[in-house]
Amino acid sequence: MSGDGQGGPRATGFFHEEPLSFEYPPAEQGGVALRPLDVPAVDPAAAMAGAALRDDGLAGLPNLSEFEAVRHFTRLSKLNVSIDAAMYPLGSCTMKYNPRINEVVAREPALLHAHPLLPDALVQGTLEAMHRLQALLCEITGLPAVTLQPAAGAQGELTGVLLIRARQAAQGERRAHILVPDSAHGTNPASAHIAGYSVREVKSGPDGCVDVADLARKMDADVAGLMLTNPNTLGIFERDIRRIADIVHGQGGYVYCDGANMNAQVGIARPGDYGMDVLHLNLHKTFSTPHGGGGPGAGPCLCTAELAPYLPVPRVEARGGQYVLDWDAPQSIGKVSTFFGNTGILVRALSYILALGGDGLKEMTQVAVLNANYLRLHLRDVLALATDAPTLHEVVFSDATLAQHGGITTLDLAKRLMDYGFHPPTTYFPLTVHGALMIEPTESEPKAELDRFVAAVKAILAEADRDPELVKTAPHLAPRRRLDELLAARNPVLRWTKEPE
Repeated sequence: MSGDGQGGPRATGFFHEEPLSFEYPPAEQGGVALRPLDVPAVDPAAAMAGAALRDDGLAGLPNLSEFEAVRHFTRLSKLNVSIDAAMYPLGSCTMKYNPRINEVVAREPALLHAHPLLPDALVQGTLEAMHRLQALLCEITGLPAVTLQPAAGAQGELTGVLLIRARQAAQGERRAHILVPDSAHGTNPASAHIAGYSVREVKSGPDGCVDVADLARKMDADVAGLMLTNPNTLGIFERDIRRIADIVHGQGGYVYCDGANMNAQVGIARPGDYGMDVLHLNLHKTFSTPHGGGGPGAGPCLCTAELAPYLPVPRVEARGGQYVLDWDAPQSIGKVSTFFGNTGILVRALSYILALGGDGLKEMTQVAVLNANYLRLHLRDVLALATDAPTLHEVVFSDATLAQHGGITTLDLAKRLMDYGFHPPTTYFPLTVHGALMIEPTESEPKAELDRFVAAVKAILAEADRDPELVKTAPHLAPRRRLDELLAARNPVLRWTKEPE
């Protein structure tokens, strides 16, 4: 089956089963051919010592030739869904195109091969790049201090909460709670708990924004601060953001801003200007660096001057015409990542920012908002909007009308979109929206791709009217049919074991 150019189902071309590397028959010849030793053989006593340390379990590792290994991993790579192949509309995750010029810059030998233990004098180029990125991120966010060390967004937000804890501890305060809106990203309460706080939930109002009255009731002298996503997970800019900050500050607390949705603000609004004290940025979202399964990533944490003394070490400083890693920070919370963090990702983000410049970054934000509202406009007649409030870079629909189409669910629609060549949008989040379908096209997508997505959604709803089971049993063109996701979450099998013969 081939696409019809208007959003019809697309065959992936992967109709074979790719076994695990463990399941391949042993290669007739090993994958590595070593030359004969040109040094004296190890004496028997040393050989015996080495044998005692050897893990006999290694005998069960796969034995593939080089050609078999290349084919195996190439086939697996083609099973991945990526932004390079089609629209990847994950809401609140900003899966945008990664410009190849970023890769060229990051592979500059002097940057690529710099060892983290080299003295500062030998890595001046790398340190200058980090220093320039720090200055640019501070300018973009309106916050004066930053650490580039966190290696992921969640680690960046944990760093931000630890800064708040360290500051209040230095003042002799032992506050017990963090406030988190009911629509927050799941990592927010997790980070608060890891930092030693209990979480109090703040309700959303009917407009999808923070219920300011509920916040005021719950914000007291035992609350360290508020963790707030802005724009929130409905894509709405918190219109009472200054009032929210004043309420928290009035009780001696701090406002942490989750920067996962910064793609809706760059060049237009700066969190530091509207009262945010701490902010993490997902460079692998807003600034176009690659996502990965647990890495690579980068989650710089920015803060006010008041919190700056507690930032992790080392910090990149400019002194006397040289760049240095400064470890002299007695109030620092310490390191949060090995060495300096993912410098290859940091370099890619710097390349992106410099390539676009201030005007380009602003246009990036404007097109992202435009694209999301284009989808909102063209889908609102067939899907139920979660809110009538103006939204920015993402749009959230509910399942309120899906049952009219043969009783299908949000999950059914998402799975069938795979047959049309799209990664499913975020489903069932935020939890404040029943059967949520959360779509973020980003600025990467041209109008033709947005039209294809709209056509696909409408075609699936029409299919459900004619033949609900077709949609309820999707996907049909993927290497795997629908899996039992509940079983996979509750009883994951993370290790291959050989079946008994």
